[in-house]
Amino acid sequence: MFEEKEKMKQIINGLGLTLLTLSLLISCGREKTSQNDGSSEVKYISIKGSDTMVHLAANWAETYMDKHKDVDISVTGGGSGTGIAALLNGTTDICIASRKIKSTEEKLAVKKGLSAKAIVTARDGIAIVVNPKNPIIELSIDQLGEIYTGAYTSWKDVGGPDEPIVILSRESSSGTYVFFQKRVMKKKDYTQEALLMPSTAAIIQSVVQDTWAIGYVGLGYATKASDKVKMLGVKDGPDSPAIGASVETVQNATYSIARPLHFYTNGDPTSATKDFIDFVLSKEGQAIVLEAGYVPVN
Repeated sequence: MFEEKEKMKQIINGLGLTLLTLSLLISCGREKTSQNDGSSEVKYISIKGSDTMVHLAANWAETYMDKHKDVDISVTGGGSGTGIAALLNGTTDICIASRKIKSTEEKLAVKKGLSAKAIVTARDGIAIVVNPKNPIIELSIDQLGEIYTGAYTSWKDVGGPDEPIVILSRESSSGTYVFFQKRVMKKKDYTQEALLMPSTAAIIQSVVQDTWAIGYVGLGYATKASDKVKMLGVKDGPDSPAIGASVETVQNATYSIARPLHFYTNGDPTSATKDFIDFVLSKEGQAIVLEAGYVPVN
């Protein structure tokens, strides 16, 4: 077990540097521009926050910029908490968040004279992923809770082989971390044995490399890596049917670990930011949601 943890730490350190590098490269690469007609409309849009939404937001941004050559959009991750903090600090135009803003964050916004405007832009299912060599094909919500709180430490505890469970989680700044803790763990603390990963990509890579690892990731990432990881069916109760995460099961609400994905802006969006958000919610923008493996809101 010690060797497995050391191996995971090496993976985390390497992927942390990779994530930092990639976050700096997601912007379009054009110079920031502004209108030359005397108006004060901002033509540069900054988007920051949820790692779950980074890929989707980047797809929206690239398509929008192809049609609006005078607009420059940068997209960076870091987690929902990081994005909300940036919005409250005035260092991003749009926060992407896979969780609702906390009451403490709302109070801080009010104290600063800000108003965090929430806009649901897509929906997502949280897929439970394991290595394809793992014989387990389904788990209940309660079993997942027991694993992530540390009550279950071996796969034999859930009907599998006598092998230690390598538990992978996002970091506490992640909206997925917060949502999973609330929905699956009933707000109990994560086990200290859980390895906190810097990104969803890090969880995927770790599951690929470790036969006995388990992790939770956004549906889009799990679908994209479906040839490398196995998504488990999830049961609401011991006698409930196991339901797999998919666009259809999130839409019809039969998959229980699902949530809305938000944009947050300071007050009602205006100018280029409003136009971009209108595009995101348009038929074309929602088609991108589906193409990326997420679930449209309309």
